[in-house]
Amino acid sequence: MSRIVPVILSGGSGTRLWPLSREHYPKQLLALASELTMLQETAMRLDGAAEQAPALVVCNEEHRFLVAEQLRQIDRMPQDILLEPFGRNTAPALTLAALTVTAREPDALMLVMPADHVIRDQATFLDAVQKGRVEALAGRLVTFGIVPTQPETGYGYIRKGPLLAATGAYKVDRFVEKPDAATAHTYLESGEYLWNSGIFMMAAARWLEDIRRLRPDIADACMAAWQGGKRDMDFFRIGKDAFGRCPSESIDYAVMEKADNAVVIPLDAGWSDIGAWSSLWEASQRDTDGNVQQGDVMALDTHNALLIAQHRFVAAVGLEDVIVVETADAVLVAHKDKAQDVKTIVSRLKDAKRSEHISHRKVYRPWGCYEGVDAGKRFQVKRITVNPGAALSLQMHHHRAEHWIVVTGTARVTRGDEVFLLSENQSTYIPLGTKHRLENPGAMPLEMIEVQSGGYLGEDDIVRFEDKYNRESKQ
Repeated sequence: MSRIVPVILSGGSGTRLWPLSREHYPKQLLALASELTMLQETAMRLDGAAEQAPALVVCNEEHRFLVAEQLRQIDRMPQDILLEPFGRNTAPALTLAALTVTAREPDALMLVMPADHVIRDQATFLDAVQKGRVEALAGRLVTFGIVPTQPETGYGYIRKGPLLAATGAYKVDRFVEKPDAATAHTYLESGEYLWNSGIFMMAAARWLEDIRRLRPDIADACMAAWQGGKRDMDFFRIGKDAFGRCPSESIDYAVMEKADNAVVIPLDAGWSDIGAWSSLWEASQRDTDGNVQQGDVMALDTHNALLIAQHRFVAAVGLEDVIVVETADAVLVAHKDKAQDVKTIVSRLKDAKRSEHISHRKVYRPWGCYEGVDAGKRFQVKRITVNPGAALSLQMHHHRAEHWIVVTGTARVTRGDEVFLLSENQSTYIPLGTKHRLENPGAMPLEMIEVQSGGYLGEDDIVRFEDKYNRESKQ
């Protein structure tokens, strides 16, 4: 029997959920709607389904270690993690996944799920998947359309054609772009339209046939990139040069809108794509005043608000329909009606060449993490945590020297030709231009304070000579 391979697309950036979602730590890696991250919830979405294969994940290479670690935490290790050198939208990502799947299981079905969705009713979702399985085995391209609950202008729509079978599938009449408010009201009242969820199901071989027929340019570029890829630890790196020649296109535009075998199955399972702060408020449990509160928050005479505090106490007084999100280095205050405009703030941060859209104050690395503590002209202080058995690269800096002080644990330090151990309350100095490496040989995390000094303190001032994680110098 053809197995279902969950294909998890984890390439989004989530700019409208800034300041929690950032380029190096996007929304699918965050726990927004439950104690699990959105990626973890997606990886567990098919639990209980028959004939399910391990998932295949497509993600940006920048997030590879975070993705692998989050899946390890829930014991859902994928059959593979494909690394895109840069984003090319969903059609190329799905084509790469289909090439990988068919090489292993030629008759497999793919259930394509973005990693940043919430589905509350898993049983209803699994029932829809089984209906989709029947249609996919019949050679059809299946999409799941969300039964609309309001005249939403933030989603695309699918107009239902004739009812085809006992599965409840409808032939797709057409895909429709995001409407204005008046048109959205018309769609809702007609009962003929569903929200476009971005969730698909089809035989992997069927997708390859259709993408080759309808978009041979995408198919050829992806084939060349896939054939030119290479294994890197637990990951598969797609060929960079060939993938760079691949057009950027969505699944809808590339194939679904042109195919004559596309069907849609209605889905009413508490779905949300958490595309903006207002949708997180709608998808969350609210108190008697209509407020969603996370963290150390106190609200007085405040109603229908989303209040999130990560590092400091947040008090809200006399507010209505607002969003307040506090992080270590940024605070967002917005009206819920303007939630979509948060992405404009991110664009302005980019234009101003600021760093708040890229990473949080705490930055995760495959060896652990570091967090900025203080900074000034010609100096910077960081708190560094190195996981047991982990090691930073053998590296050198052109523009800065470093002082290291061990707080807890044991450090093995390479400095030039020297190799020595440091324990709690001991320190060392790394002169500018000196090759060095930091390792944790112990069984407990290594906690350190690092003081950098010099004329330039950017993270791109790293020349790597050896690295167990195969990172380039700029990473």
